[in-house]
Amino acid sequence: MKATINVGLVGYGFASKTFHAPLIQAVPGLELVAVTSSDASKVTADLPRVDVEREALALCQRKDLDLIVIPTPNDTHFPLAKAALAAGKHVVVDKPFTVTLSEARQLKALAADKECLLSVFHNRRWDSDFLTVKALLAEGTLGRVTGFESRFDRFRPEVRDRWREKAAPGGGIWYDLGPHLLDQACELFGMPHAILLEIGARRDAAHADDDFLALLEYDDCRVSLSAGTLVAEPTPRYRLHGTLGSYVKMGLDPQEARLKAGETPTPHWGQDIPGTLTLREGHGEDAPLVSHEHPSLPGDYLAYYQGVADAIRQQAPLPVSVEDALRSMTLLEAGLDSHRQRRWIALKHHS
Repeated sequence: MKATINVGLVGYGFASKTFHAPLIQAVPGLELVAVTSSDASKVTADLPRVDVEREALALCQRKDLDLIVIPTPNDTHFPLAKAALAAGKHVVVDKPFTVTLSEARQLKALAADKECLLSVFHNRRWDSDFLTVKALLAEGTLGRVTGFESRFDRFRPEVRDRWREKAAPGGGIWYDLGPHLLDQACELFGMPHAILLEIGARRDAAHADDDFLALLEYDDCRVSLSAGTLVAEPTPRYRLHGTLGSYVKMGLDPQEARLKAGETPTPHWGQDIPGTLTLREGHGEDAPLVSHEHPSLPGDYLAYYQGVADAIRQQAPLPVSVEDALRSMTLLEAGLDSHRQRRWIALKHHS
């Protein structure tokens, strides 16, 4: 068992600087050794003891690296992960896994062939409010769940000059926030029978989709996932309805904001505001409905990288498996098919 896992990080943009570098450095047993950047001074200002390489291939060729993390523009995930796996490195790719399901399947096969671990950074499985929703379902607090609504709304009317907002493969909000919401829905309810997607570019001068509504079909539960960039009034992050009552949660998990502020992450630091639980008090149809605050479980993004470290060192299960990532890729592509054909798209299997 290797005591320390040496990590190489591809690029030093927003995702690397805000999420991956701080989380990697905060997990015992992970050592951030090298980062690629065309601007070495930007890296050394934050990470003075970390090597800076100009090219991602240089990381693949380094004998001292065990794990390569790829939080780069979406259309580069496939070639970079392919090169890292071919070099015999374990790999973490930021979401979405790839731009196409075909690329994702190729990476799965290559990782198996090279006997390397491959995972996707679906960090929002460790959001405070999502963990709370998951616990409510497991405990049966709301009875049989009949409806689930998950929204990720923002007010960003200005179109920015960045790759996420360009009309290119992997650009747009469906490939940015869709993977989070789809992965969470599948974690709660499994793979749906079908998907219906409406996407649009609502902002002035928008080049890529910036608004979506996806409906997922299950046997006895309606799941609605949406995200928008022109939503100024706060909307519920989650609404969960069942035969015994409802749960509503406002606001976003605070971990991203705390990371943006430069705070050092610690285990279970993501303490969020409570949600509202509404249940009948007593029995019978005349029993009153009573609403009260329901505390949120603490979020913990560190759990993802701790899980990756455990998987490499102790052959524990990965925190996010390749099969899970393929599930999300299947839904991303099926959603686009639904939008183009303006109809429900049935889903079979995702392996």
